Amino acid sequence: MDLAIALNSNSPLPLYQQLYQELRQAILNGRLSPGVRIPSTRSLAKSLSISRTTVTQSYEQLLSEGYLTTISGSGTFVCAQLPDDLLHSKPIESSQTITRSPVKLNQYGMILSQTENLPRIAAPDTEINFRYGQPAIDQFPLKLWRKLLSRYFYSNLSWLDYSTEPLGYKPLREEIASYLSRSRAVKCDTDQVLIVNGTQQGLDLIMRLLIEPGDMIALEDPGYMSARLIFQTQGAELLPIPVDDSGLIVKELVNYNSKPIPLVYVTPSHQFPTGAILSLPRRLELLAWAQQNGGLIIEDDYDSEYRYGDRPIPALQGLDRSDSVLYIGTFSKVLFPGLRIGYLVLPKNLVAIFARAKWLSDRHLPILEQQALTDFITEGHLERHIRKMRSLYEQRCQVLVKALNVHLGERVTILGEKAGIHLMVKIHSHLSDEEIIYRAAQMGVGIMSAKSQYLKPDHTGEFIFGYGELTEQQLAEGIRRLAQIFLIE
Repeated sequence: MDLAIALNSNSPLPLYQQLYQELRQAILNGRLSPGVRIPSTRSLAKSLSISRTTVTQSYEQLLSEGYLTTISGSGTFVCAQLPDDLLHSKPIESSQTITRSPVKLNQYGMILSQTENLPRIAAPDTEINFRYGQPAIDQFPLKLWRKLLSRYFYSNLSWLDYSTEPLGYKPLREEIASYLSRSRAVKCDTDQVLIVNGTQQGLDLIMRLLIEPGDMIALEDPGYMSARLIFQTQGAELLPIPVDDSGLIVKELVNYNSKPIPLVYVTPSHQFPTGAILSLPRRLELLAWAQQNGGLIIEDDYDSEYRYGDRPIPALQGLDRSDSVLYIGTFSKVLFPGLRIGYLVLPKNLVAIFARAKWLSDRHLPILEQQALTDFITEGHLERHIRKMRSLYEQRCQVLVKALNVHLGERVTILGEKAGIHLMVKIHSHLSDEEIIYRAAQMGVGIMSAKSQYLKPDHTGEFIFGYGELTEQQLAEGIRRLAQIFLIE
């Protein structure tokens, strides 16, 4: 064990006395706890570059005063029980506790400290929890994933080293570009793909590089709360744009002329949390607005793989002709949240600066997982897994919708049943959201209000029901229990 001890060769106090005081104080303040073994005189002398005699003198004084004890054949230890007078001894002046004034937070810290409700995936523990954003991780092919990891674990130790690729593992970026072209009609080449640690980091990089405090950002209302908090902590002003059955009401954005809007954030393929799909005419209208006004669009395509019945609409980015769209995707919903691999598809003129910012942020993501994911895509496992999960989620969605209709009937309005792994449900009741959540929890059911997803949380009676991780039996039973709380309304 090495000890951090400060000795001053210019001090009038002898070195052995300085060492004695340092060790004594380390014992008194608990840095050297009772019973701990301390270094031998030889090793401490070598560590501090002083003579062994100096260390021996210090140890002998500490032994004589009852701070240390020796055990033959084992070494020197801090006494397990110190003399009573040591318990009341006054610490030497240099180590007295100093009361600090409160640390001054910057704007980022102040906004976070004033945020009462940070986003949470899970509600309090309940027997049946309709938490949103959670895929069926028990359906993920673990044996296959372990095999892919093992393929690189021993054969190539490059994953232990720093990455030399600022945009991320190139073979993975090649596979992502190819996959997005096939499945989402995204137009990009490999060098436009930046690997990030999920959607949150992608949004954070965009804000750090493209937005100044006081800039206006337009976003869907209701919308993704975590994105909103990232925008606010960077000092942006927020312009809420309402949504309807066809997604963002673009005319509200077009007609706004009080202040320039450099950035718009949308979830066009599956609006969060309502589930609305941005119609093709509105997509074209939004792109025209961006081109005419020089604005940029963040397209968060968080779970577009899961659509039921309708044909998928091409990504907004694939329709863009003026480099106005920054496209964000993630593997958290299609594979598992712990993977923490997402991607940004950037206009070519922004790639270099984003790569620098990403490098400064965290150097790179773990290479081993990127290598395994590359093979998972290359060998066709990703698309097979998506097809399997799409069928499973569609069936679970149908079970949930049927249960809501059977047990709650006209008391509910269901939104977003054609995509994703959650529904938004309007419950028509005289009960407050808090009372509904409390009563549901008493029945062993966890649900979450959509109120926090609004910029102005004055909307009530709207709830988000995630169904990705729940079995058909749990879904039906959870709604049956939920219906019971309204019998005593």
